[in-house]
Parts: sequence; structure tokens; C-alpha cells
Amino acid sequence: MANLKDIKTRIQSVQNTRKITRAMKMVAAAKVKKAESTVKSARPFATELSTIFKRMLSAVNGEYSVENLKVKSAIDNYPVLLEKRDIKSVGLLVMSSNKGLAGAYNANIIRKTISMIKEYNDNGLKVYLFIVGQKGISGLKRKIENLNCEIAKTYLSIANDVTATGARLVAEDLADFFVDRRIDKIEILTTRFKNMMSYSVQNWKILPLSDDMKDENHQIDPLMIFEPSVHGILQSLVPMYISNIIYQALLEAQASELASRMTAMSAASNNADEMIRLLSIDYNKARQWAITQELVEIVSGANALK
Repeated sequence: MANLKDIKTRIQSVQNTRKITRAMKMVAAAKVKKAESTVKSARPFATELSTIFKRMLSAVNGEYSVENLKVKSAIDNYPVLLEKRDIKSVGLLVMSSNKGLAGAYNANIIRKTISMIKEYNDNGLKVYLFIVGQKGISGLKRKIENLNCEIAKTYLSIANDVTATGARLVAEDLADFFVDRRIDKIEILTTRFKNMMSYSVQNWKILPLSDDMKDENHQIDPLMIFEPSVHGILQSLVPMYISNIIYQALLEAQASELASRMTAMSAASNNADEMIRLLSIDYNKARQWAITQELVEIVSGANALK
């Protein structure tokens, strides 16, 4: 039977681990409430912006003006961002977390990313990765060595602090690669937050725009006058649209990560409780056996003195 001291030491070790998992569960539970509220409140704006964008594209009908176009950065060059071209390389924005202990959250993201890279490679396309989060960076570096893939940009701070400014910076990097024709397609690999217990890994396509982006049934009134012009509005709307998709993806990923961590830490705490219960039974059995052994020795010694 196991030594009493060893069992007691193991019980204390599990108890210490349980304190950590419970604390992490409470922190994640507090944060996920705020993240859930933020992501749900941001969805209506994203939906309405997408609707407006579709109507604008239907109104313009592919006639983009490049005359007198003032471009401060690549993301302002909307005619190039909206153009159709042959796809030779793909830019994939991957959402992961900086910290672990979030269940299978990061593993699911990495597994899906590798699957997509292999699929694109089979079609003769090179993949450029734009990775958010340390876990995605460290996990993918080891697995893309033999693939036609390259890590173009990495982002750490925005994984913990999701802001519209951070999303805009990511959008500008993606636009730079797209305008320079280093990539011909941009997609986001993120998670869609459903509730506290579940999320789904999703692939969002940004550029090039598919034909179903145009809203043929809800075109803007052709008599409507735009100021300063339709193209001036598009130059502001396209960067806003791309940045908002990235911002929404970051919010969805953050809420999913926190929910996954809360669930994982809750399961870990329950497992620790069960392990402590079983170890306590073993400890009591060992203690009872030790007491019984001592009594037997005392009785045997007393009988020997008679």
C-alpha cells in the first residue's frame, strides 16, 4: 500500500492545482460576460455595414474611377482592392490566443489552418500567414516547414486587447500585400461565438469580392445624389468594411477563447475534486491499515510476554 506521506503530498499538490484552475475559471467567467456583450452588440453594425456595402457595389456596378484618386495607404486604393484577378497566392489571417489552458481552442484553429494550407498547395497556390496570438505562431511554425507557406506578419498585443485601431493596422498590412500583388486572395480563419459552451471554426472570405456580394434586390435609388461622389464614398467605405470584418473576427475569437478557457478550467476543477476524493479514500485506507498493523504488533508483543 502507498506511503501515507506520499498520498498526503499528492493530495496537497492536487489541491494547489485546483486553486489555480478555479481562479482561472473565475477570471475567464468574468471576462467572457463582457466579451459576449461586446461581440453581440457589434454584430448588428457589421450586418448593416455589409448591407450598405452590397448596395453600393450594385449601384456602381464595377465602374471604379481612378482619376484624381488620392491614396495615402494601400487600403485607400479601393479600385485595386476590388478588382478581379487570377489567384496565384492566398493571404490567411489566423486568429489564435496568446495563452494556453483553453481546451482545444488553439488546436482546432491550427488543425484547420494546416488543412487549408495543404488544400491550397494541392491547387498550386502559395499561402502567406498573418497570425494573431502566440499559440498560433508557435504551433504553426513547427508544422509548415515542408509546406509552400510563409509567415508574413504576426500580431501579439491585439489578441489580448481587441480594438478597432488594431483591426485597422491588420487591414492595412493585408491591403499592402494585396495591392503589391503578393497575395491575390484574403481570408480569415476565426471562431464564431455561439454561447458559453460552444463555438465553431469558420472561414471568412474578404477579397476578392464574390459576385453574391452585390445586392441586386436592394439597390440604392439611382436618383440619390452622393456627396462628394459615389467613388469618394467607396474610398471611405471599402477600408471601413475590411477593417470591420477583421474587428468582428477578433471579437468573435476573443469571446470563443474565453468561453473555451472557462469550460476547460471548470472541467479541470471538477476532475481535481474527484481526484482529491479518491486520494482521500486511499489515504484513509492506508491510515486504517497502519493503525491496524500497529494494534496487531502491540497485541502480538503482549502475548509474547505472557
